[in-house]
Amino acid sequence: MTDWDQRYLAGDTPWEKGQAAPPLVELLGKLEPSTWGAGPVLVPGCGLGHDVRALAMLGLPVLGVDLSPTAVARAGEFPNTGKETYALGNFLDPAWWAGREFSALWEHTCFCAIDPSERGRYAEAAAECLCEGGLLAGVFFLNPFDPGEVASGPPFGVTLAELEAWFAPWFVLLDGWVPTLAYPGREGREWLGLFRRVAQA
Repeated sequence: MTDWDQRYLAGDTPWEKGQAAPPLVELLGKLEPSTWGAGPVLVPGCGLGHDVRALAMLGLPVLGVDLSPTAVARAGEFPNTGKETYALGNFLDPAWWAGREFSALWEHTCFCAIDPSERGRYAEAAAECLCEGGLLAGVFFLNPFDPGEVASGPPFGVTLAELEAWFAPWFVLLDGWVPTLAYPGREGREWLGLFRRVAQA
């Protein structure tokens, strides 16, 4: 199991780019602010909170949660852009999400970082956190590895079929595309998906 706090302490954070994820910037330019609901918006695995602050500029309350005390502390040192807050916690733990409700969830680094065996728990946690009709928006790594590179992670890639299968019990797919904006080296390797939380039969 990855010790995420130790990696932050050691500066071993290749995912830390110092800015909001380009696909999120692209998405914010496409969606009406009302699409995110009234808030709060949840960002699991928020790291230093760049995506949290970008979302907070919508004027909605945004909560970033992370397993790493170091990441949460550093995120809180940045100037606020809106109504953002940060919390230490395990998004996959029912004890954390019990009783919480969000109008939207933005996924960037959490799904691809957890062991693939935990993806069912991730989908359930997302469903339990979101209100009926809530938005799950995320950018997912389709292929994080270079040709000839040993396919080990994290990050762990995922296929579109796998994504739909994991989320199908609780969500309907609204739209999805390969983002035109990406960090250098990730062009064409990511997929931006929008899912709606539906009522259970």
